[in-house]
Amino acid sequence: MTSLASTIAADIQPIRHSSIAAKVGLALALAALADWLFYGERIGLSLTLFAVAMACVSVLFNHAVLDFRRAAIGGTIFMLGLMPAVEELNTLSFLILVTSLTIALLLATNPETTELADRARALRNFVLFGPFRFFPETLQIFNMSAFTRGIALWLLPAALGTVFVALFAAANPVIEQWVSLLNPKVVFEYVSVWRVLFWTLMLALVWPFIHVRWRRRKVLTTTVDDGPVPPPLPPLVPAEFLGPSAILRSLILFNLLFAAQSILDGIYLWGHVALPANLTYAAYAHRGAYPLIATALLAAAFVLVAMRPGGPAEKSKVIRPLVYLWVGQNVLLVASSILRLDLYVDIYMLTYWRIAAFIWMGLVALGLILIVARIALDRSNLWLISANLIVLTIVLYITSLVNFDAFIADYNVAHSREVSGKGVQIDINYLLTLGPQALPAIDKAMLLRPGANESCLVSRRDLLVELQHRDLAWRSWGFRSWRLQRRLDAEVKNPPGNQPAG
Repeated sequence: MTSLASTIAADIQPIRHSSIAAKVGLALALAALADWLFYGERIGLSLTLFAVAMACVSVLFNHAVLDFRRAAIGGTIFMLGLMPAVEELNTLSFLILVTSLTIALLLATNPETTELADRARALRNFVLFGPFRFFPETLQIFNMSAFTRGIALWLLPAALGTVFVALFAAANPVIEQWVSLLNPKVVFEYVSVWRVLFWTLMLALVWPFIHVRWRRRKVLTTTVDDGPVPPPLPPLVPAEFLGPSAILRSLILFNLLFAAQSILDGIYLWGHVALPANLTYAAYAHRGAYPLIATALLAAAFVLVAMRPGGPAEKSKVIRPLVYLWVGQNVLLVASSILRLDLYVDIYMLTYWRIAAFIWMGLVALGLILIVARIALDRSNLWLISANLIVLTIVLYITSLVNFDAFIADYNVAHSREVSGKGVQIDINYLLTLGPQALPAIDKAMLLRPGANESCLVSRRDLLVELQHRDLAWRSWGFRSWRLQRRLDAEVKNPPGNQPAG
C-alpha cells in the first residue's frame, strides 16, 4: 500500500457529447442575436439586453453547479452592473457591465476561490484564455475517426488562414477584389469578411459563459489499494489539432498567403508599379497599416503556441525553417506597415498617435525577432518575456527624453504646403494644443500664413508664453523649458524675417 501526496493542476473533463451540440447551438444563437443587435447599429440598451440573454444562457447550462447563496450575490452584483449601462452606455459603464458579469459568473460557479488573489487569478485566466477555447472544444463533437482526424488536421490551418485572408483583404484593396470574385455578389454583400470576423469574435466571447471552466489547484492524497488503476481521461484538445502535422500544414499555407501579400506590397508599395484601373495609389498606400500589425501579432501568438518549449514541433528540422521564413515575412509585413504610415504622415502630418503607432510597430518587429532568437537559442518563454521587458524599458526611457511637442510642431511646419509645396496647410490650432514647446514653430507658422495673426490666435499664443514664463520659476524649472527660453530669446534678437540670406 503506497501513499501518494501531490499537487495537481485539475484539467476539466471533456464535454459530454449529449450537451456539446446544445451548447454550440446556443452559442450560434447568441452570435445571431449579437448580429441583429449590434452589427451596423448604434449600441445602447441593446448591450444590456444581450448581457441579460448571455447570463440566462449561462445559468441554463451551469445550474447544476450553482450555490444559491453565491448565485444570489452574483446576481445582485450583475444587476448593479447593469444600471450604469441602462443610464448611459459609455466606456466606463461598459467596463462596469463586463466586470460585473464576469465577477457574478465567478461567484456563482467557482466556490473554491475564496481569497482575493485566487479570484483575481481566476478572472485573469478567464479573460485572457477563455476567448480562445471555442474552436478547440467544439472539436469534441466529433469522434476521432480517420475522417474526422483529417478534418482536425486541417481545421486550424483553414480557420487561421481565413482570418489572415480577411485581414489582408481589409489592408489590401487588390486582395479584397480577389476575394470578392470568389463569392456571388449578393452573398458577398451580406456575408462580408467583417461579418465573418464579427461572428467569430462573438462566438469566442460567449463560449466561456456557456461552457464554464476554471483552472483549480487541488492537493489530493490517495491510498492505492490492490485494484485496477482507472484509465487517464482523454485530452481536452485532440492531439491532431495542434500536433506537428497540423502545425506543418499551417505554416505551409500561411507562408504562401503571406508571400502573396509581400509580393503585392513589393510590386505596388515599394516598386510603385501602376495599379489596376479602378484603384488609386493613395487608396493602396494609405490603407491597412493597423490590420497588418494585427496580422503580425496573431502570427506571433501562433508561433509561441506552436513552438512552445518541450512541444512536439520545437525540434522538428522541417518546421523550424518554415517558422523562420514566416517570422521573416511578418517582419517584412511590419516594415510595409511602417512605410504605409510614413506615406500617410507625409500627406496628413504628424500627431502623437501616429508617433505612438511608429513606436508600437517597431516594438512588434523587435518582438518577432526576439521570438526567432528564443527558438534558435533554445531559450525559455521567461527569457523571451524578460528580453521584451528590457526592450520596452529602454524604449520608454528614450522616449521620456524626447521633446515630442517641439518635434511634431517643427515637422508639421517644415512639411506643410506653405513650406514644401505639398501636403496639407499648417494647422495652427493643433500646434497651439502642443504647449509652450511648440512656440518657435507657431511663430514660423504665423509668419507663413497670411491672416493668421488674428486676435484669437495671438491671445492663445500669449497664454503659452505666459505658461512658459511660469515654468521657469525655480519650483517648476526644467532643463527643457530653459532650452526653449534660450531659443525664444535668440529669435527675438534675430527674427526669422531679418536673417541674412545665405
